[in-house]
Amino acid sequence: MTAWRTSSGGKGEIMRIVVHGQEAFGKAVLERLLERGENVVAVFCAPDKEGKAKDPLAAFAVEKGLPVHQPKSWKTPEALELMRSFKPDVCIMAYVTLFVPQPVIDAPTYGTFQYHPSLLPLHRGPSAISWPIAMGKTHTGLTIFWPDEGLDEGPILLQKECDIGPDETLGDVYFKKLFPMGVDAMIESLDLVRTGKAPKVPQDHSKATYEYRFKKELAEIDWSKPVADVYNLVRAVNPAPGAWSTIRGTTVDFYDSAKVEGHGAPGQILEISDAGMKVAAGGGAILVKRVRAGGGGKVTAAEFAATAGLKAGDTFDPPKAKAAA
Repeated sequence: MTAWRTSSGGKGEIMRIVVHGQEAFGKAVLERLLERGENVVAVFCAPDKEGKAKDPLAAFAVEKGLPVHQPKSWKTPEALELMRSFKPDVCIMAYVTLFVPQPVIDAPTYGTFQYHPSLLPLHRGPSAISWPIAMGKTHTGLTIFWPDEGLDEGPILLQKECDIGPDETLGDVYFKKLFPMGVDAMIESLDLVRTGKAPKVPQDHSKATYEYRFKKELAEIDWSKPVADVYNLVRAVNPAPGAWSTIRGTTVDFYDSAKVEGHGAPGQILEISDAGMKVAAGGGAILVKRVRAGGGGKVTAAEFAATAGLKAGDTFDPPKAKAAA
């Protein structure tokens, strides 16, 4: 049986908190901390990207008058001294993509804890929500853990579980479940650290799985696969990067869809109606309701079919690897 070790904790004291994160999740965590009257002494974010709006967390922190720093790298002595300069008791990592060396992780008095949207040690890596859906799993969750220099390998502080509904997409699972649950879990974790009750449970590395980033090239549809597999893929990458296929030289991204009955050659359009475009897959069909074609905006599948001049009997291409074989 694994022994549970706890951090020394702040024993109810007012803690000097550094928030390190980005995007909407990082902003939501900071908002909750400030609502509670927590003493946030600094905010760290990834550098802004040229031509894009300022990160939501950084923008919100500036609005609240908090010190904001966006180092390009944490691997320098200057970055370590920057973290130390705020004399933090704890660092809360709320969606961090830059590599953070161990000296920076260890700089706060009571350490650093981080959010990861899977039940570690399962689904380590950057696309931890998409892969369980693509694999047809019906259960997932989140982990708050103490990071080290390994990839999602540090001891576990706490975990929360949730179901994956049969028709839920990446967007559904994240925004309706793992996002709000994650914000709550970060606050719960802070309270455990503060009272000296935060566990450090080593992960069972023998049970670990790791998946690569779910890039666009991995999301091409193979219509010859079982319809359940095709549907799971579509759900796993909706809204991004979007499952896709080609027809008449045009790349079509698939979004809102449903698994339905139908029979035909793989990729064959069986029917086009106001409800959508029914496309055959192995043992069934996918009713595609919303698409994006050729890099344009999202439209209904019926609208796309009319614009492209598609009709029942037309067929989407096999994936590139099969087409070249």
